[in-house]
Amino acid sequence: MNFLKKVWPIVWKDMISELRSKEVLMSMCFFAFLVLIILNFAFFTGIGQVSGILSGILWVAFIFSGLLGLNQTFGSEKDRGSLQGLLLCPVSRATIYVGKVIGNFLFMSIMEILILVLFAILFRVNLWGVLTPLSLIIFLGTLGFVFVGTIFSAMSVNARAREILLTVILFPIVIPLIIALVKATEKTFQGRPLTEIYGWLKILIAFDLIFFLVSYWTFDFVVEE
Repeated sequence: MNFLKKVWPIVWKDMISELRSKEVLMSMCFFAFLVLIILNFAFFTGIGQVSGILSGILWVAFIFSGLLGLNQTFGSEKDRGSLQGLLLCPVSRATIYVGKVIGNFLFMSIMEILILVLFAILFRVNLWGVLTPLSLIIFLGTLGFVFVGTIFSAMSVNARAREILLTVILFPIVIPLIIALVKATEKTFQGRPLTEIYGWLKILIAFDLIFFLVSYWTFDFVVEE
């Protein structure tokens, strides 16, 4: 409980800042909407739907939109000149990491809910029948993406072209995560039972645990200048 009391002010600060500026959510949602609309015209012909294409489209929208939010995780602190003050807070650096992870997860979750609605409308996909396994896959995938993206955002914050650097160092690491997400989502859209998706879920869980622990333990060294 004491740890959560230290994490909450960091999360609350990010939420209040976003409510005032609306920079992160607006840019993430707008980009995701644009991706879905473009891919809808490119791939949806009305002849038939391929579950593999649909799952790929969904995660392209999620991942690339989430990347915009990750760029602002520490970038906004740097631009406002408050990054050093955040790091000087009388809490452990790991607490700051967890607070930023929760904030990023909340922002991505809001974006994903909105995107799922638009996705179902544009591609005429009935998500109600697969909502439970799909929600589990999205939850695990978002966690893994945020765990890795948050620490890499801290690594790249002082670079001149931090947006490009974050993309370069992040995507090679999350390739296994993206493959597992697309495959698990494809099988879910096909109506396969959870037993056939379980192998991909184990990969997602292992990825989340490994990178959370590594990021949690190394965050203090990453933000040292």
